[in-house]
Amino acid sequence: MFRRAILVISAAALLAGVALTARAGAQQPSAITFNKDIAPILWQHCATCHRPGQLGPFSLSTYQDARPRAREIVRAVQTRRMPPWKPEPGHGEFVGARRLSDAQIALITRWVEEGSRQGDPHDLPATPAWASGWQFGRPDLVVSMPEPYQLRAAGPDVFRTFVVRIPLASRRYVRAMEFNPGNFKAVHHANLKIDRTRLSREWDEAEPGPGYEGGGSREARFPDGHFLGWTPGQSPRVSPPGMAWRLEPESDLVIELHLMPTGRAEPVQASVALFFTDQPPTATPYMLRLGRQDLDIAAGQRDYVNADSYRLPVDVDVLAVQPHAHYLARETHGFATLPDGSTRELIDIKEWDFHWQDVYQLAVPLALPRGSVIAMRYTYDNSAANPKNPNKPPRRVTFGQTSASEMGSLWIQVLPHSSADLEALDRDVAPKILADDIAGDEKWLEMNPGDARLHAELGAAYFEAEPGSSISPVVIGG
Repeated sequence: MFRRAILVISAAALLAGVALTARAGAQQPSAITFNKDIAPILWQHCATCHRPGQLGPFSLSTYQDARPRAREIVRAVQTRRMPPWKPEPGHGEFVGARRLSDAQIALITRWVEEGSRQGDPHDLPATPAWASGWQFGRPDLVVSMPEPYQLRAAGPDVFRTFVVRIPLASRRYVRAMEFNPGNFKAVHHANLKIDRTRLSREWDEAEPGPGYEGGGSREARFPDGHFLGWTPGQSPRVSPPGMAWRLEPESDLVIELHLMPTGRAEPVQASVALFFTDQPPTATPYMLRLGRQDLDIAAGQRDYVNADSYRLPVDVDVLAVQPHAHYLARETHGFATLPDGSTRELIDIKEWDFHWQDVYQLAVPLALPRGSVIAMRYTYDNSAANPKNPNKPPRRVTFGQTSASEMGSLWIQVLPHSSADLEALDRDVAPKILADDIAGDEKWLEMNPGDARLHAELGAAYFEAEPGSSISPVVIGG
């Protein structure tokens, strides 16, 4: 009897153990695999750059690509070095954000910790159909540098402008633009402007070889309040409905390139694809610029501040922002204070990186009423403790277009609510921009007194200033 009881208890215990084991097995998370879990993340956030023919130094589009770099990938995403997305969360929501969620980072970490398994081939989604050429298909017009520029193998960065005729016989409306640098390794970023005066073309023709040193002339401008530029990883975008920009006949495309020597001579031949629409614009944005151009940062200074603000004379909707600075900047912060005293964040980048700059389009336009104050506050570190300081030991750095100098601007694309408001905004802000341009040219000439082109630019700015203005001509450099 006693023995039978023991057998009954043992059987019950065995059944209970089996049940517990089954429940425990059911509660254990399934294995993380590349095919099921990791490929979709890499394809969405990484392979836009890290695939054959793009600017990434290696591909991450297949398991065979990613597996050897698994631990490198997990380090990059845990530190948020990759994918490169600089704005702080909670300080503006933007289209095309590349920031990984905490859950995605945890998933990649588990995948690596569990051995970086490939998984069932049937779990792998269809590979994205990445465009092999222009992202928007066949362009209506492609404008290219007629010959390559040969970038030297070594030495400081090069800031050079190239002017290309746009072959148009009549006005067209541009709904989208794509930029191909022609050499992903050598081109750091590009600004694209339009010049209808031929002044930029004359500067190009006056200097031997393709292009000329420095930026475009004062007549080279962004069209109709649109950002036209390119940075690594930046995706081309179609203008919102009703906001195509006008392109007039006999215009020149002005391509301002920041070039970085790679250790060997590099040919650079950029191209721009234009996509037209028959629909003329029904709304025209405006480009505001904040920032001081009289920057003068002493050697060793760790907390230099560049602050600026502007009070809006009309109601506007903020569409996009673009901060810009060079190597010494630490934090770039833009915000708005409304008439009721409340604040709205535009953008905050606490770890500025000169190599990752972008145009940030707001996911939802931000309405700012008349009387709102748009402001920026940038901080710079010109000390030896700044690992990004290119000068060792540190030296005095002032305003200038080259990366050996420093800049600090916050470009803000706004949409006024009427054509009358657009004109009122332009009349109000133009003197401020002109005064800042003059201060920048004066500071730049202080460091480069023999630059004839800078003298001409400053003279044109003085001439443009209204008679009776408090801005008075100053002779610099004798």
